[in-house]
Order: sequence, then C-alpha cells, then structure tokens
Amino acid sequence: MITTQQAQALIAAAEAHAGTLGVSVNIAVLDAGAHLKAFVRQDGAMLGSIDIALSKARTSALFRLPSEALWEYAKPGGPSPGLGNSNGGLTVFPGGLPLLDAQGALIGAVGISGGAPSQDLEIAQAAAAALSA
Repeated sequence: MITTQQAQALIAAAEAHAGTLGVSVNIAVLDAGAHLKAFVRQDGAMLGSIDIALSKARTSALFRLPSEALWEYAKPGGPSPGLGNSNGGLTVFPGGLPLLDAQGALIGAVGISGGAPSQDLEIAQAAAAALSA
C-alpha cells in the first residue's frame, strides 16, 4: 500500500518536474484499490484536466499498465474498441503510471494532466521515480 509520505513525495517530484517544463498540471495519486490518496491542482492548471488526471491514474491502477498502453486495445478497429467505456470510463493516453513496490506488487498509481501528452508522461515518470529515491 502506498503511504501518505510516499504520496507526498510523488506530488513534490511531479510539481518540481512540471516547473522545469513550465507547465501547470493536476497530479493524482491513488492507492492500489484506485482510491484517491493525494491530489494537487497547481496554480493555473486547467479545471477540465482534474478528471483526466484522476482517470489516467485509475486506468493505470485497474490494469497495472501505463494508461497509454490500453490505446491499442481501445482504439477504433482494435480488439476491444469499447474498452475505454468500461469501468466507469478509462483514459487511454499518456500520463498515468502504475506504482509498484520493490517486490513488484501494485501499491498505487499516479496520473498527470495539464500539459501535452508527452509532458504529462514525463512528469508522471519523474513522480514514479521518487518511489525509489
């Protein structure tokens, strides 16, 4: 299970990296059950991105995969084109990452939204790296 201290470290790492990129983002940290553990909406981050950050993290927690990994299944013509509508709605583009402990067990997920998809992923990666720091 992800601790409050770990969640706060993820938030701090994400905020720091977003600052280096010059973007304001929403940062969601969920536990392994896909329940909210910590959240920050940086000053200037888009209101519409709040739900997207939460959904990216939720998607990653439910499937133990980066959120964008589900695109190949969910896209039109893919093997599961309705997948994005399952589980109350999934977000299948970059910015959500599962969080694993040293033994490989899922402890939570992080979701970032507010920048370009590549920026959201980069910020999520910086946040996830704080677990092993």
